[in-house]
Amino acid sequence: MSKRKRKWGDRADGWRIRGLDPYDYVSPYIMVERHDAQNLFQDKFEITAAEQYVKEKRDRGLKTFTLMHVILAAYVRTISQKPYLNRFLSGQRLYARNNIQINMTVKEELSSENTNTVIKVDLEPTDTAEEVYQKFQDTYHEAFSGGENAFDGVARMLNYIPGVVKKFVVWFLKLLDYFGLLPGGLTKVSPFHGSMFITSLGSLGIPPIYHHLYNFGNVPVFISFGTKRHVCELNLDGEPVRRKYVDYTIVMDERICDGFAYASAFKTFRRYLANPWALDQAPETVLEDPDIDKKPRKKKEKKAKKESQE
Repeated sequence: MSKRKRKWGDRADGWRIRGLDPYDYVSPYIMVERHDAQNLFQDKFEITAAEQYVKEKRDRGLKTFTLMHVILAAYVRTISQKPYLNRFLSGQRLYARNNIQINMTVKEELSSENTNTVIKVDLEPTDTAEEVYQKFQDTYHEAFSGGENAFDGVARMLNYIPGVVKKFVVWFLKLLDYFGLLPGGLTKVSPFHGSMFITSLGSLGIPPIYHHLYNFGNVPVFISFGTKRHVCELNLDGEPVRRKYVDYTIVMDERICDGFAYASAFKTFRRYLANPWALDQAPETVLEDPDIDKKPRKKKEKKAKKESQE
């Protein structure tokens, strides 16, 4: 991500977005928590191209490359072109995140006896699909090598605190986070801070769920994708064809951008899923959030614009 000079009101993990319209200033005080503002979206994508792409990557030596890595790479590339997808609300203020962090709950082995942990993958908007895969694999293996990872260590320490005191500690951490004062070491390992949380239910053989957003932290988007399924459809000539789909759901914080912006981002996301080979090269340009340096329009400017439209 590009380096910018930090200004008053910015956070360690984001730049304050100024110059919003009045409604955008007021809505976080009306919809205070993320569960007040979460919208649900469901879609699917035909995976013939994605499966061929996965096969090619495995033939090149990426033995554990899967559809999940395609989805991750497509989302990161979408952020590079639609940066408002990487915003977040904290302390009733809107910020543009200055990094890309993807959170995911993982198991070392798929068994009920095996415990969960959360990994946090740091990515760049210029990352190709292979770079996303390699960074994910490095983070995954690090989480299960040499004992507990950083997240598990923090959770274990909190578990030693008595229940009533623990409730106060969590409240105090939320207060610090509200004012952007939460220590960087905690936000670095926290699964509740990041660009997006993703869960793969395909390996469990079930459809995707609508996973709620967390009120603690600032993750604005939660993606879930399910198992592969076959559908018999008619092609353009009216002949039946058998196609394979993967369903996915997205739960999003509606306060970070409007519906038009979300729709534009999801259409871009779809295009990369339909043509994953576009993810083999870094994007030609990486766009910055256009509203970071935007200044509020004055009343005279608004009046002049209205008169010109009339």
